[in-house]
Amino acid sequence: MYQTAAKMTGVKLPPVRFVRSVLKSFMAESGLEPRLFGPHLRVMNATKGKVDLELDITKDHTNRLKIIHGGTIASLVDLGGSLAVASEGLYATGVSTDLNVTYLKSGGTVGDKLQATAECEKIGKTLAFTKVTFTNPQGELVARGSHTKYVTAAWKGSHPYTPPEGAEIADEVD
Repeated sequence: MYQTAAKMTGVKLPPVRFVRSVLKSFMAESGLEPRLFGPHLRVMNATKGKVDLELDITKDHTNRLKIIHGGTIASLVDLGGSLAVASEGLYATGVSTDLNVTYLKSGGTVGDKLQATAECEKIGKTLAFTKVTFTNPQGELVARGSHTKYVTAAWKGSHPYTPPEGAEIADEVD
């Protein structure tokens, strides 16, 4: 998805490129996301308030029953909620205050693609409320989650859809 990354200062990006750049930062700076998701997670589309994700399920994402692990889905609720906040134009996405997941049926096995849609339902000066829904390859709802983020510090010095100085910018694809 990313061939090379440009470094730009003060450039406002379209939502999908901005969200892909935020994901690139998560993958470069976090301990969990690159190990758990690596190149298997993609931002398929992003508009203001909504992000569509796709995960290629590998053995690392499964439990001993050989289906996607609930912890993988919970981690996707966390990351998806953060990317939904990013889709509102914030590069810093705040910190978690609450996370909930409801599992409805198996999300898939190795080789399947899990689809997720993350939405920012409301964002204020203090809190952002997000929801993430997951569908299996048959298009059936398999899980849903909610994620509340404390975003007060994320607003400081923020310019909508403008990565901070020195940030790696995802290449345009599509």
